[in-house]
Amino acid sequence: MKQFILTTFALSISIMVSSQKSEQSELIDQYVKEMVTINQIPGLAIGVINDGKVVLEKYYGTETLESNKKVGSDSMFRIYSTSKLMTNIGAFQLIEKGRLFLDDNISKYLENLPIEWQEVKIKNLLTHSSGIPNLIAFNDISANDSNAKVIERLAKEKMEFKTGNEFRYNQTNYFLLTMIIEKITGMAFEDFIINNQFSDTKNQVVFSSNALEKIPNRVIKYNYNPEKKQYEKSTDISGTRAHSANGVAITLPAFLKWSQHLSKNDFLDQRTKEMMWQPFDFGNKKDVFAYGWDISKVNNIHAYNFSGGNVSAYKIYPERNLAIIMMSNGYSLFPVQYRIINHIAAMIDKDLTDDYLLAEENIISEFSRKNNPDAEKTYHSLKAKNPKWNFENILNDIGYILLRNSRTDEAIRVFALNAKENPKSANAFDSLGEGYFSAKNYTLALKNYKKSLTLNPDNANAIKAIQTIEDLMKKK
Repeated sequence: MKQFILTTFALSISIMVSSQKSEQSELIDQYVKEMVTINQIPGLAIGVINDGKVVLEKYYGTETLESNKKVGSDSMFRIYSTSKLMTNIGAFQLIEKGRLFLDDNISKYLENLPIEWQEVKIKNLLTHSSGIPNLIAFNDISANDSNAKVIERLAKEKMEFKTGNEFRYNQTNYFLLTMIIEKITGMAFEDFIINNQFSDTKNQVVFSSNALEKIPNRVIKYNYNPEKKQYEKSTDISGTRAHSANGVAITLPAFLKWSQHLSKNDFLDQRTKEMMWQPFDFGNKKDVFAYGWDISKVNNIHAYNFSGGNVSAYKIYPERNLAIIMMSNGYSLFPVQYRIINHIAAMIDKDLTDDYLLAEENIISEFSRKNNPDAEKTYHSLKAKNPKWNFENILNDIGYILLRNSRTDEAIRVFALNAKENPKSANAFDSLGEGYFSAKNYTLALKNYKKSLTLNPDNANAIKAIQTIEDLMKKK
């Protein structure tokens, strides 16, 4: 009888836990659907791994706007710069095997480098602290140029800063990492990554930095054109040298399995992972970045993450044995990758709740709804609960997003709210001036630019805008 009671109790606990997980999944699903609607996201995939198990795998929308094919487990999303995480893992796999060292000079592996590059180290490439010129800044570098030609062209430019002094995101760093990995392994970069990280999902991963290349099941990325009020297909072509920086297209099941391997130390042992996630010691003592990973913290719980193209992101909370993947193919207003991930994390684990970020997300969502009369009420309600919270930057961002989407009157209301809330901010009045200028209300534009200049006499933008407006008003 006692055994029967214990068994029944255990069964009821199991049913209760299962019911709670089902309810949690439904709430997450409801939340994501709302985000998809507000941001007009064509297609989206969300995956969550908790305690080593896939606890959520959801798909929304269509692969393309030109067909009705639903996003599903065979849909391959191009994850853009999130691809760098696979490159980082690949580099540390070589480090773990003693074939590469963080303090190696890149000149140990690459020939004919400019003198200024000779002592740049592997660690500087991984942490974006090299100071080497960024290849995407130069229009005369073609996707088809040879590696030697790219280096020859960049050699004509000065170093951007002293190596190791600061963080500055730079695609050249990963172009050079590609060459170094290929030199050490004698393999094509793509083959090395697939063989060492995707051996069990090879048919679910492809490398291509060409948005126009026809690849079965690859989801098309769209860029929203606010002037035409419609999505346009991405046409970016970076060439094979960009594969390590932005070339991965992957299914959600393959990404989930990759994450499980990472957590189980199948790719790297725990000691190597901890080395990879250590903050780099930048010379300026200000920047915070690990070896290829962003570092974030919620309630003193560490997370490591990266995003790509504003359409994908991966975030892992090792202390909570939790990882979340988000992949999409476009958005009309605000990039949502981290907002969705952070919100889902809080729904799964209350200790990962960041009240400020949730409030910020709420404000963005309310102002994103067209002509929403409750947006300002929501803002004031949140502000009243936490008077010390400052939303100046996010209100400014919201205003400019609305302005770019031809929602000028709404943008002005947001800028005006920001100026009222931050009466000593020169930037807030500068933005309000720009809002009125866009509406061709030159009188109020001039008034607010002058207010901005009073608050900050060095505001060059306000000085230029005032001159422009006064010239226009003279012509009337």
